[in-house]
Amino acid sequence: MKLGSYTVDVPVMLAPMAGMSDLPYREVCRMFGAGYAVGEMTTSKPEFRSSRKSATRWACDEESGLRVVQLLGADPQMMADAAHYAQDSGAQVVDVNMGCPAKKVLQTACGSALMKDEALVAKILSAVVAAVNIPVTLKIRTGWDQDHRNAETIARIAQSEGISMLVVHGRTRADGFRGHAEYETIRRVKEAVNIPVIANGDINSGAKAVAVMKQTGADGVMIGRASYGNPWIFNEVCAALGWGTLLPKPSLREKQRVINLHMQRHFDYYGEARGVVTFRKHLNHYLCGLDGSEMLLKALMTKQGVKDLAECLNLYFERVS
Repeated sequence: MKLGSYTVDVPVMLAPMAGMSDLPYREVCRMFGAGYAVGEMTTSKPEFRSSRKSATRWACDEESGLRVVQLLGADPQMMADAAHYAQDSGAQVVDVNMGCPAKKVLQTACGSALMKDEALVAKILSAVVAAVNIPVTLKIRTGWDQDHRNAETIARIAQSEGISMLVVHGRTRADGFRGHAEYETIRRVKEAVNIPVIANGDINSGAKAVAVMKQTGADGVMIGRASYGNPWIFNEVCAALGWGTLLPKPSLREKQRVINLHMQRHFDYYGEARGVVTFRKHLNHYLCGLDGSEMLLKALMTKQGVKDLAECLNLYFERVS
């Protein structure tokens, strides 16, 4: 799949997820086949660029794949300036967020709230595309609510303004993450435009990915929540779609190996004090459902250092393996 001057050989993608899709997580997902990974959304407001949280959401030379920065905002000029800053900082692709349904995002008229104002959508996309010479992509939902699905219209606007790829989550803003994603709207979007269209929403297995690709005619799939604690899903989906060989189901030893690898990358990136706190969410996902995991997690939450955390975790795996 072509994306400007770049080629995405395996269009099985990791979705941008605040608090999750940071650089260490993206690299772990790439290990298991993710051919493209989008960073956490970051605000376009310049005053926050050097904050502790935002500083890790811009491009990083250590990234092994395409460096994709996702921007959030509702002011065309501010979004254009942020896109230019992202490019100058090393981004190879800029993604525009018009899909986030979070209340704090909607309160600033950003994210999926923008789908209510098609004229503003056009102004933002035009400004961002004009500000950079790298590909600009867009992530949207099917519409504001069930009675106002306008993804096809937004897709046509995106294509006319020079957007290189469109990702569509199969829910409206009103749906949030409730219920089931629907894919007929994604199929209609794909039929409406000539740019690559990526299907997103509830893709949680290789079989589901195959079914969604068949139903929508999409050029690829994007996986979000189904990857939590399960980076192996990228191998499963890639294998099902013909882009790799299926690995065995991860054993306890394999889970231990990957958790330790992810943990080390995480601490190298954030440092010990911040890393211990921010890695806890990953441990919750990795360990969920394992025998004795509730007691283990309670013990892990009390650990304040890398060494103590690793010793407690590895002692558990030695005991249950």
